[in-house]
Amino acid sequence: MSGISNLRPGIGSAKRRPIRSSSEFVKIAPLFETVSIPLTIESSLESLKLHTWIDDNSQKVADLLGQSGAILFRGFDVADQADFHAFTRSIDLEYVDYMERATPRTALGDSVYTSTEFPPEYTIRPHNENSYVINWPMKISFCCLVAPPVGGETPIADVRKVLTRIDPEVRQLFEDKGYMLLRNFNEHLGLPWRVSFGVSTKEELENYCRRACITAEWRGPEQLRTKQVRPAIAIHPQTQENIWFNHIAFWHWSSLEKSIGEILLAEYAKEDLPYNTYYGDGTPIDPSVIEHIRLAYDAATVRFQWQKGDVLLLDNMLVAHGRSPFTGPRKIIVSMGDPHTRTDLVQ
Repeated sequence: MSGISNLRPGIGSAKRRPIRSSSEFVKIAPLFETVSIPLTIESSLESLKLHTWIDDNSQKVADLLGQSGAILFRGFDVADQADFHAFTRSIDLEYVDYMERATPRTALGDSVYTSTEFPPEYTIRPHNENSYVINWPMKISFCCLVAPPVGGETPIADVRKVLTRIDPEVRQLFEDKGYMLLRNFNEHLGLPWRVSFGVSTKEELENYCRRACITAEWRGPEQLRTKQVRPAIAIHPQTQENIWFNHIAFWHWSSLEKSIGEILLAEYAKEDLPYNTYYGDGTPIDPSVIEHIRLAYDAATVRFQWQKGDVLLLDNMLVAHGRSPFTGPRKIIVSMGDPHTRTDLVQ
């Protein structure tokens, strides 16, 4: 593999610390020769704990993540959830709760969650975690404890490249208008609003929505509709790059899995679906525009097969992630953190 560079040994007693800082065992290079993500940090020593190596190389990892946006740690001794949690602590991840949920996850403790519990035969399209929330995590990390025998990749896409592939006229429309996310909550479809927003009462929900610049409308005793207008393009707070950072295509009705869409659209009007997206002024987005955006993601997307013990660390603003269909057992666990509060809301 081209472009491999060795890590410089750390300073310390060779007798007490013979392994963890040694360039002999850890190499850095892109996983693929033709694309820059993910950057791979790979150990040839299976007994080397990832969090132990990070302790001596945390600044290097931070610098590489800011450049690449995606790092795949491979070959380290990451055996279980405790090892993964030790890794997230070693990078000083400031944990955040999973807010405004749309799909089920299970909290496993220590701010670790299951990956989205969605039927394995379905695709999860690329997205930046919680891009529509007023506070989103700057980092998200995945750990593979059971690698699926077929499929189940976590595709990733550099959203800087996605932005360059979007037609200037399409981009300008979203720059001018932003986009609107509309969600409907009821007893029969999707997550209950109490679960999604992490609240117990209507008063708590309404207070949360006011703080988060969300319009809440009660349409029945337990029926809630929310609307929030967000920018389609953001500026990364560290790199100052323009990025395509939104859920426009992800939650548009035309992106529904065909079998699911046919059922839902036979029963519900588009404005009554669990979620849908519009231009920021509330006008519909033509499916051809959404298809154009999906193709931009496709062109920027790369996939790799999970291996047991792999850890994938993403800059959540620079790199989107998804999930491919799979068969057989699969266990990917997730942590997210380092919250950032947006200041660019469209009024």
